[in-house]
Amino acid sequence: MDLRPDLIAWLRLEQTPGVGNETARRLLSRFGLPEQIFAASHTALCEVVSNKLASALLAIPADFQQQTDKTLAWQEQPDNQILTLADAGYPRSLLEIPDPPLMLYVKGRLALLEASTVAVVGSRNATVQGIRNAESFSEALSSAGLCISSGLAAGIDTAAHQGALRGPGSTIAVIGTGADIVYPARNRNLAHLIAEGGCIVSEYSLSTPALAPNFPRRNRIISGLARGVLVVEAAAQSGSLITARMAAEQGREVFAIPGSIHSPLSKGCHQLIRQGAKLVESAQDILEELQFQHVTSSIQPESLALTEPGVHGLLRQINFDPVHMDTLASSTGIDIASLTSELLNLELNGQLEALPGGYYRRLA
Repeated sequence: MDLRPDLIAWLRLEQTPGVGNETARRLLSRFGLPEQIFAASHTALCEVVSNKLASALLAIPADFQQQTDKTLAWQEQPDNQILTLADAGYPRSLLEIPDPPLMLYVKGRLALLEASTVAVVGSRNATVQGIRNAESFSEALSSAGLCISSGLAAGIDTAAHQGALRGPGSTIAVIGTGADIVYPARNRNLAHLIAEGGCIVSEYSLSTPALAPNFPRRNRIISGLARGVLVVEAAAQSGSLITARMAAEQGREVFAIPGSIHSPLSKGCHQLIRQGAKLVESAQDILEELQFQHVTSSIQPESLALTEPGVHGLLRQINFDPVHMDTLASSTGIDIASLTSELLNLELNGQLEALPGGYYRRLA
């Protein structure tokens, strides 16, 4: 299979040094398709861009043939596709956002890019409870027929993808590297599962490494593909708040799960709620807000569907807010050795979470 002639021109535009999305859209608006940009005179190009950039556009980018050959080899692999702004299959939802990607490299089920989608995002350093919430909310929403978009990062993103893959809605991973790179490496197996049952999307050319500025930028695609964004856990300065802000600017709904007033990872969610995000306690809250006609599912978010377990005296002394071991020893009268053993058993049973500094928090 050969690269479409028009696609070669799109790749050249993408790889021209100094041409970003905004400049590319100005050029496309003025001249039409990329082939017409490269057929224009230097004088005509200078009506839109600087003299230096006009000269760059008329020169073949360094290593262009090598990159084109690499792209051809990648596109020949099963389920790998490239979409440009001019393609009929380009996601309509992204055409609505202020800064749509020039090109999309898609690995997996292309049809998911037009599915009804909810983005699920949050902290990379999530708590056990946050991981459970992300996974169970995503599974419930996917089981109801919604696709879940996220960023393949550690923590909440990983849990969201894993939960979504267990439902028919599946998942979209929007990544900040080239589509031929998995980052972080620990998610390699998960990336393979997503490529088989969902899809992986990148706006970056092949072999683009993990560069810090690319990850906040890719967040606009995570939210842009979605009807709403759910923030599970986020610190006050979290990158997830960038996604939430972009979602609001794009006219998407913003949802947030509340948490303990003592948890740093709840502060971002509480901030969003104060700013007008919708507080949610179950996947059903999101489905109702979006007025999504869903398939009935018995799956509920784990932390919210549990009935009161058969707890004993020690567990009743521990709330969802952190409590120190010394406080527990004082309130229960249990000696430290026995208390440590009991706390460990409860933690192994998934009923407690051990926090730094000798604090514990109840999970169920």
